[in-house]
Amino acid sequence: MAEAKAAASAVPKKPAIDHAHPLSRTLLAKLDYDQLTNCMRCGFCLPACPTFRETGVEPESPRGRIALMKAVADGLMEPDQAFRDQMDHCLGCRACEPVCPADVKYGQLIEQARDAIEDHAERGIAARGVRRLLFQGIFPSRRRLRLLGKALAFYQKSGLRRLVRSSGMMKLFPEHLREMESILPEATGRGVIERIGTFYPANKEKVARVALFRGCVMDVLFAETNVHTVKLLAEAGFEVVIPRDQVCCGALHAHSGELETARDLARRNLEAFKDAGIDYIVSNAGGCGALLAEYDHLLQQDPSYRELAASFSSRVIDVSRLLAERGRLLDFAETGAGSAAETTTVTYQDSCHLRNVMGSSDAPRHLMKRVAGVTFAEMREADRCCGSAGIYNVTQPEMAGQILEHKMEHANATKARYLLTSNPGCLLQMRLGVMKHGNGSGMEAMHIVDFLYGRLSGPPD
Repeated sequence: MAEAKAAASAVPKKPAIDHAHPLSRTLLAKLDYDQLTNCMRCGFCLPACPTFRETGVEPESPRGRIALMKAVADGLMEPDQAFRDQMDHCLGCRACEPVCPADVKYGQLIEQARDAIEDHAERGIAARGVRRLLFQGIFPSRRRLRLLGKALAFYQKSGLRRLVRSSGMMKLFPEHLREMESILPEATGRGVIERIGTFYPANKEKVARVALFRGCVMDVLFAETNVHTVKLLAEAGFEVVIPRDQVCCGALHAHSGELETARDLARRNLEAFKDAGIDYIVSNAGGCGALLAEYDHLLQQDPSYRELAASFSSRVIDVSRLLAERGRLLDFAETGAGSAAETTTVTYQDSCHLRNVMGSSDAPRHLMKRVAGVTFAEMREADRCCGSAGIYNVTQPEMAGQILEHKMEHANATKARYLLTSNPGCLLQMRLGVMKHGNGSGMEAMHIVDFLYGRLSGPPD
């Protein structure tokens, strides 16, 4: 009996707070308090954290932010603007998790903290309107995403973009938004389903049946990459289905304090995929795949979907890992262009969530090294965040810009012709990096799927 009482007393208990700030109460209710107390303050996370590396300031580290969360939740500190700013400054890259000896789920804590903060956010009418439009209006709706894609395509191809730029209207926007507009790829309202349908057969003998998660940004700005993903999978022996009713994964919502909307989107995706009769759910976007793989955590308190979410999450896999480990060996041409004597140097920027959450860092490198005529040059600190982090490069442009500049120093040192990555946000950020800091080297940022597809021996039409 005495041992049982001692064990019970060792379990951390949430403090009872009678006179706390409303945000403190919300944090206390939403935070996983066990995870807060699991942090041993050892400091292993410090050198892994991009914002701490940039500033050297303790509150800019995972350990520091956890201490701030606990102090506010315990009612020991007022949740002032400085506290909110520190939660916003986190990239959410989760590089701290693989190095944590206590296995603290920091990514879940920062999402819970932001969700609590959002409940008490004081924003102007314009800011509230923009958030509502994006998070409630556009991203959850496939029809509105298609309309957005068509509108962007019209802007890019009709001459309107040229007119806007020449008129000086872009100067009305902050510099970082002007830069992002300049590197946007060609948008489209015709996603992967509109191009190839909802089913694509395996080439030769079928290895397995898989479903493609087509994403939201991917299917508007990188629809061709989705198509190439399907065709690569087919060449490797996978029969591919693309459930029509799937929606945004909810990652941007989860990272921005909109957890309940993220849960609603997760439920819709579970329904869309549950009768597809598939072995794997394939993602070609590291950020999307990471949240899909954590639907079991996201819906662990929902008895109606808990079991379905666990089954779904266990089958989520990145396209590179599926191709490298489960599919038939792809037949690559000697080179993608030029004579057979030419070699092409490539380097790779890890998607943070693909590496730190899904544990898929080796597979993309194995695939690149299989391509004849290609020399792979490992980039120094390829595992460090590039500064994209969802919409971080839009909301925190100064810190994102610092991180990107350092990233490009390492990328340039490889003298690579192609800078490859596995996530749409990372790809846009690396394109920006090449434009701003590429030193005229001719380096091109590209999704690894597009690079591999372009080097197949006789790519399928």
